[in-house]
Amino acid sequence: MDYGTRLRQMRKSKKFSIYRLHEITGLSQGHISELEKGKNQPTIETLQRLLTPMGISLSEFFNENDEISYLNEREKELVATFRAMPDESAELYFQLGKALNQK
Repeated sequence: MDYGTRLRQMRKSKKFSIYRLHEITGLSQGHISELEKGKNQPTIETLQRLLTPMGISLSEFFNENDEISYLNEREKELVATFRAMPDESAELYFQLGKALNQK
């Protein structure tokens, strides 16, 4: 597994900049960039510091099967709310989420 590439892909999919991760984690932008380029291997502690603000667990990071997804607590709450709605409300909820995600 290419940890740097995986970290970059996950960061971009969560719409985080290196600068934003730097601000949240206190890790230097250069260090984060070097990790993503594969110049350094991250420790588990460093990975945890980088992944937690993005809502990504270590198990999700190390899982190479893209079909399996681990939800954070906020995502679990969204799914539970969606499932409890009547079909018509759920469709509106879904459409709203899609509209809000388009920038």
